[in-house]
Amino acid sequence: MVQIDGGDESSGPFTLRWGFRTRPNVVFILTDDQRWDEMDYMPTVDSQLASHGVEFTNAYVVNPACCPSRTSILTGRYSHGTDVYGNHPPHGGFGTFTNTGEDASTIATWLQGAGYRTALVGKYLNGYGTAAVPYVPPGWDVWDALALATTKQGDTADGYYDYAMSLDGSLRTYGSSPSDYSTTVLTGYARQVVATTPDDQPLFLEFAPRAPHDPATPAPEYAKSLGRAPPVRSPSWNEADVSDKPSYIQRLAPLTSRQLKSVDKFRLNQLRALRSVDDAVGQLLADLRHDGRLSNTLVMFMSDNGLEAAEHRWTSKYLPYEEDIRVPMVMRYDAATPAPGEATSSAIALNIDIAPTIADLAAISTPPMDGRSLLPALSGGEPTPRDAFLVEHAGGKRVPSFCAIHTNDWEYVEYATDERELYDMQNDPYELENRAGNPSYSATQADLAARLETLCTPRPPGFP
Repeated sequence: MVQIDGGDESSGPFTLRWGFRTRPNVVFILTDDQRWDEMDYMPTVDSQLASHGVEFTNAYVVNPACCPSRTSILTGRYSHGTDVYGNHPPHGGFGTFTNTGEDASTIATWLQGAGYRTALVGKYLNGYGTAAVPYVPPGWDVWDALALATTKQGDTADGYYDYAMSLDGSLRTYGSSPSDYSTTVLTGYARQVVATTPDDQPLFLEFAPRAPHDPATPAPEYAKSLGRAPPVRSPSWNEADVSDKPSYIQRLAPLTSRQLKSVDKFRLNQLRALRSVDDAVGQLLADLRHDGRLSNTLVMFMSDNGLEAAEHRWTSKYLPYEEDIRVPMVMRYDAATPAPGEATSSAIALNIDIAPTIADLAAISTPPMDGRSLLPALSGGEPTPRDAFLVEHAGGKRVPSFCAIHTNDWEYVEYATDERELYDMQNDPYELENRAGNPSYSATQADLAARLETLCTPRPPGFP
């Protein structure tokens, strides 16, 4: 039983620390493959979330792939705590998370046990396909999940048109008309959740649209928007000299002009696809305000991982570089920050912090987690100090398994191939010059290697 301000919920009316007589609501918005710098093209997120809350400028994921990131969000644990290191079995995907019983203890089950109405609308985990449609994971009162059959090559449907959904375990298919556009459909389901939740019951809603994941199909009304959005042209873009990089990067030829043109087009379509998500944020906020819930609702926005746009000659994710692990993260909770005005926090914030933050807000007991609560930042304070975090990933044919330790000043990576990378993040933020093996940095490398040995235990699958 949760003890709150000298009383508990079974003893009648109670007042939480924020001054409300019901637990706070939580709306968690999770985009798919959104780079940290793409939030600049979401005016509603900027004006109605960031300008009324806190933007975390050093936000990261601890495994740069969809399924591991999403399981870390649900559990507050690193991949070595969930055994979900990648998007596919045997150590990844929906199957691993379910078969090991890990889905029986998540932020959804904890909140449901505390009396919350819990709802997932959108993408769950890679591998939750049509064969798994009857399965509704523990903890969810409302289950409106995209049901995308997957293969080792990726999703068989693009997730924007001609897709299926599991509606509380029943299959429904959607076609290719404008009204079937998935972000529009998912927004409708999410708004229905808000509208049908009893006034006296707290709500936890995870809204997880497909956008801006490949193929980044924009809605018809945005198909030709943002024509002047600048392409990515960072110093690491189509990196000229990769002789100091690991062999899997050295094997990559510079991208051709045709390939680069395709990358630019895809990037533009990502921004266009995000416009519909931005609209959805505005509609959900309006509904929460109309129902009198907004003042007692924590609204959280982030992406499950980043994506490279030809940096280091790479056009995907899965790597330990900044473009892959850095993500947008914004939180708004008016009870903690009642005066509008954008604030930023430079504290390192991670996806494993989402569940602890929600649990802290709701004042519920949970199993041990690797993350920490970010709530202090919402009222102008600082979360519990963190000077380093772990990034881990089980590789495949293209990328070897790796462990990395990331601090404000350094990133050090160890690969299963016995290759190493060391970057001075203050003077080389684009990770152009690998200092590993350089005698001038031997002491720094030794210190980081020792710390990584402690953090990365056990090692991801694929290490000798």
